[in-house]
Amino acid sequence: MKVAFQMDSIWSVNINADSTFRLAEEAQARGHDLFYYEPDHLAYEEGRITARAHPLQVRRDAERPASLGPAQRLDLAGMDVIWLRQDPPFDMHYITTTHILDRLAGKVLVVNDPFWVRNCPEKLLVLDFPDLTPPTTVARDLETIRAFKERHGDIILKPLYGNGGAGVFRLDEADRNLTSLHELFTGFSREPLIVQKFLPAVAQGDRRVILVDGEPVGAINRIPAAGETRSNMHAGGRPEKIALSERDREICACIGPLLREKGQIFVGIDVIGDWLTEINLTSPTGIQELERFDGINVAARIWETVEARAARA
Repeated sequence: MKVAFQMDSIWSVNINADSTFRLAEEAQARGHDLFYYEPDHLAYEEGRITARAHPLQVRRDAERPASLGPAQRLDLAGMDVIWLRQDPPFDMHYITTTHILDRLAGKVLVVNDPFWVRNCPEKLLVLDFPDLTPPTTVARDLETIRAFKERHGDIILKPLYGNGGAGVFRLDEADRNLTSLHELFTGFSREPLIVQKFLPAVAQGDRRVILVDGEPVGAINRIPAAGETRSNMHAGGRPEKIALSERDREICACIGPLLREKGQIFVGIDVIGDWLTEINLTSPTGIQELERFDGINVAARIWETVEARAARA
């Protein structure tokens, strides 16, 4: 197949951790022809969806993880599969790329389906499952957020469309910084904030469960660094081996059919204790860590699903 990756700079990948790199590596091993372009090079041109793209070969060389062919104007309708893999922030630039890729519906398999990536942001999709999530409020209004804190005492405050643990604050019962943080966030952004009841179980880790076509294939546990609340690996979290719990399987059984229906082939969910906190559709991570811990080829399982879907398209 002809496979295009819409992703951030190939030169910034960590070859031992990046899930997009691992997906490209597995695709190459399966004999697919690869192309690479950055989101800035996606375009709508007089009825055609194009990208200024490079033929791509990847290799496990930290200094030079890729070889690129000459740039060419690629008509994306000629691809079999396009991977939507740039990292958030989930801003208007990101959203616009999903609108453009939507125009390939029925012609090319885009993974994950951009219509539902756009309409199911990770911190909002969990609101469809209130019985699985900790107490949560989404608001921009300070009085609403203050009332939530008065009810629950110890809370987590974070940007609704943030990523990688950036801008995540724990405000315990004695904290007096809510008003200042609200002023800070609302001073540079029109977006609402999301607040959740703090879950002490995060000290034992924040589980990243990976689902392929709605089915769980495994989990890794992310342990916060000393003195940290955030367990994101971008924020110093340490991954460790862990088995899927019965609660993980219960959560996946509840959300899996919706993910499958919406064309979300590769998804990572975050679970703290018994509670679902995020459903990551945009650019989930964790493949390489899970493969090392469990000895399974997660990338191959993803590609088996993608190949089967593309054959039916």
